[in-house]
Amino acid sequence: MENASFSVAAVRNGNEGVQRDPSLVPERIQRREQERQLEVEKRRQKRQDQEVEEEKSSFFAAALARERKAVAELLEGEGSAERLEEAAARLQGLRKLLNDAVLFLASYDLRQGQEALAQLQAALARRRQELQPKKRFAFKARKKEAASATEGDAAPVAPAAEGLLASSLPLKEEEEEGTLDSSRACGFSNLESQVLEKRGDELHQRDILLNELKDCTIKLYGNPNALRLAKAHGCRVLCGPVSTSVFLEDCRDCVLAVACQQLRVHTTRDTRIFLHVTSRAIVEDCGGIQFSPYTWSYPGIEQDFQGSGLDRGRNNWNTVDDFNWLARDVPSPNWSILPEEERKMEWD
Repeated sequence: MENASFSVAAVRNGNEGVQRDPSLVPERIQRREQERQLEVEKRRQKRQDQEVEEEKSSFFAAALARERKAVAELLEGEGSAERLEEAAARLQGLRKLLNDAVLFLASYDLRQGQEALAQLQAALARRRQELQPKKRFAFKARKKEAASATEGDAAPVAPAAEGLLASSLPLKEEEEEGTLDSSRACGFSNLESQVLEKRGDELHQRDILLNELKDCTIKLYGNPNALRLAKAHGCRVLCGPVSTSVFLEDCRDCVLAVACQQLRVHTTRDTRIFLHVTSRAIVEDCGGIQFSPYTWSYPGIEQDFQGSGLDRGRNNWNTVDDFNWLARDVPSPNWSILPEEERKMEWD
């Protein structure tokens, strides 16, 4: 009996020794336990990351609602230049808030923020136009008559481009009407084989419209509010930092250097874009679009970046959404990265 008890105790002690000494546990069991612990850690980290993202999104949603309400109140009731300037300043802050939130916002929330900003910008433009004195309209009519009499003057927007002035730059086409402020727009139209320029004092926070241009070089120094390039062929467009959006439509064989909050390219082919964008670029019904980082520079560009509200340190130039390409695991054939050996450009 004593021998039997000793044997049972020895077996028990042996099992306990196996449990205490990891080197005696089969390797397969150790590996399984390690994998289990890794999976537990991954799930814990994922939960933490999700909580942080949800907290950031909630903060952004609250800030957006607060600023949106404040701007709307400034635009209601009796208007004044002071109230409009305050609304413009709040929109500038809201634009920076949206730029900072790009990295963590879901696509739907980002789209909602962009649309809200575009609507407020359109409301501000309309309010500014409503508060203009009536004599401004009489002067505009005389200016239009003078433009029709002098076809060679390209400083005002040509009459052929007036139909595009009501077009907007937000992402939803049904909300496009009214975003470009026709009273504050300038640009060039119906020109061929010319070198065209506008300086900062001419285009500061104005909407730029470039339409029906062929084999032209356009240099826009300064900080415009928005830029639209339509029906251009063989053109080179160099533009300083744009506070809001850049929209390309029906362009061919062009080169564009631009910095902006958002970029949308529609029905455009064989075009190189040197880009600084703080959100995500969008292409639609396009082909042969090539992207590269923004490299154009001129004296005073840093001050223009500061005035634009764009984040100089954030550039999503190679983050592009193709609305005609839904496959996530296969790159879109409609756009590509411009090879480094082809990025050197003589801008002057």
